[in-house]
Amino acid sequence: MTEKEAIVARHSVRQYIEKPIEAEKIEELKALVEECNQEGGTHIQLVTNEPKAFAGGMAKYGKFSGISNYIAVVGKKGDDTNAGYYGEKVVIRAQMLGLNTCWVGLMFSKQPDAYQVRDDEKLFCVIALGYGANQGVQHKVKPVEDFTEVNGPMPEWFRKGVKAAILAPTAVNQQKFKFVLRDGNKVETQTRFSIIGYAKLDLGIAKYHFEVGAGKDNFSWI
Repeated sequence: MTEKEAIVARHSVRQYIEKPIEAEKIEELKALVEECNQEGGTHIQLVTNEPKAFAGGMAKYGKFSGISNYIAVVGKKGDDTNAGYYGEKVVIRAQMLGLNTCWVGLMFSKQPDAYQVRDDEKLFCVIALGYGANQGVQHKVKPVEDFTEVNGPMPEWFRKGVKAAILAPTAVNQQKFKFVLRDGNKVETQTRFSIIGYAKLDLGIAKYHFEVGAGKDNFSWI
C-alpha cells in the first residue's frame, strides 16, 4: 500500500479487537517516530500495552473500546501544526502496515507515567492504535473549491493535493483550513476560527496529506 492509497483507506476507528500488534510493526513505527522527532523537533512517543488511558468514563462516552496501544503526540508548546503534521505521518504508516487509528483530543485519561512531557512541551492529543473491529466510515467530503483560493486555472497537482487534504481527520470534522496558491507553485495555508480549538493541529494533519497528494517536488510552502 502506498501513502496515497493509505490516505484514501484510512478512517477513524474507535473500537478495537484484542489482537497484539506484531513486534516488527512496533519496531517500524518506533523507528519512524524517532525519525519524525529528529526531523521535526517533536517528542512523539509510541505507548504499548497501556489500557488505562481508555478505561475511564470519557472514553466509554466516546464509544472507545479495546485500546491498549496509542501514540502520544507531544511537542513544543505552541507548535500545534508541526505536531499534527508528524503525528499524521505516523498514522499513515500505521495504515500501510494494516493497522487502524483515531486521533483523540479529550476523551481519554492522561497517564503521566506512560510517556514524558517536558516543561516546555505539551501533550496535544493521543492517537488510538491497533486492529480495528471495523475499518471506519469515510466522513462527508466537501468540494475542493471550499478549501482553496486560486487566481486562474487550478493546476492538477494542486487539486490532487487539496483532494488528499480534505480526507484528513479533523476535530469533529470541522476542516477549518484553506490552501492558497500564489506565484505559480507557492502554497500558503490559512486557518479559520474554531470554537472548539484544534484548528492548527488539524492544519498540520491536512498539510501532510496535501504534500502526499500534490507531490513535494511540485510546490513550496510559504
